[in-house]
Amino acid sequence: MTLAADTVGPAARAAVAALPPGGVVLLENLRFCAGETSQDEGERGAFADQLAALADAYVGDGFGVLHRRHASVYDVVRRLPHAAGYLVAAETAALRRLAADIRRPYAVVLGGAKVADKIGAVGALLDRSDQILVGGAMAFTFLAAQGHPVGTSLVEPDQLGAVRGYLERARNNEAHGLGARIVLPPDVVAAAARAEDAPRKVVSASHIPPGWMGLDIGPEAARLFAERLAGAKTIFWNGPMGVFELAPYAAGTRAVAQALIDSGAFTVIGGGDTTAAIRALGFAESAFGYLSTGGGAPVRGAQVAELNVPAGMPLAYELGPEMRPAVRGGRYLDPRAALIREQDGTGTGAGHARL
Repeated sequence: MTLAADTVGPAARAAVAALPPGGVVLLENLRFCAGETSQDEGERGAFADQLAALADAYVGDGFGVLHRRHASVYDVVRRLPHAAGYLVAAETAALRRLAADIRRPYAVVLGGAKVADKIGAVGALLDRSDQILVGGAMAFTFLAAQGHPVGTSLVEPDQLGAVRGYLERARNNEAHGLGARIVLPPDVVAAAARAEDAPRKVVSASHIPPGWMGLDIGPEAARLFAERLAGAKTIFWNGPMGVFELAPYAAGTRAVAQALIDSGAFTVIGGGDTTAAIRALGFAESAFGYLSTGGGAPVRGAQVAELNVPAGMPLAYELGPEMRPAVRGGRYLDPRAALIREQDGTGTGAGHARL
């Protein structure tokens, strides 16, 4: 493997030109170049042109960035023969069951701290799901939007207006028997500081004392969420229910994980923090339907299936005859094994492709 000293400069071009059969060139960090993440389509496109000039074909298997309009994700794929990797295929197949082929009742559990990253999903999921359970630090922005005192709990003030709108939509849904309702925790575990040995107590979620912060959903909330999930046929979970890394605040996340297992529903867990929590709390990954590798991508996929996978994008092994001559020797990259293999039906041999 050769590490190029730049991304699209002379070092990268020279390394690619000298690439031997079976060789790999690793480019320098794409985000060192302003064009990778530029909001200007011309600047981003120019960088994509430079990247595309290094390759004959494109295999996209970085599911965790498919929701981003970056040059290496969104623009290069429109300049080269392209295919989806096996990870992308598995992820999109799972998310399709959340966006189109939904078995109902469909429950969504949202937690974690990044309200801004998920706020758009709430709006779409109010129409797609049957109920949205909100826990974790995310819940405190919802509680604050209702006018409840939340102490020093984490709140995103710039999202309060949007949250009030979603709460009103959820109330209308419930009144008319359409769409989803939003379920908030009735109690929380509050502490005087974000520390394992800090004074803590279970309090009403609508009356968190001044100087105290909510760090987990409470036992009543855990029971309520488990009851709500028990009858679901499809469940999407993104974001832990509390600061699971600290033992006193892990019970809510553990209860929700167990509720998913007990439900017998098709379950999808998305987001790095959620999958980390599952592992840290000792749950077997095989107990869940699908654990997504993406961060924001599964949230976007669950809400509108809006990922940068062009319609009809083939898998890596499905590259058509018109594409194979461009990839020297008609070989392709198999993302499952991170090996380049012959596309000759034998599955053996060292290949050569600039991908």
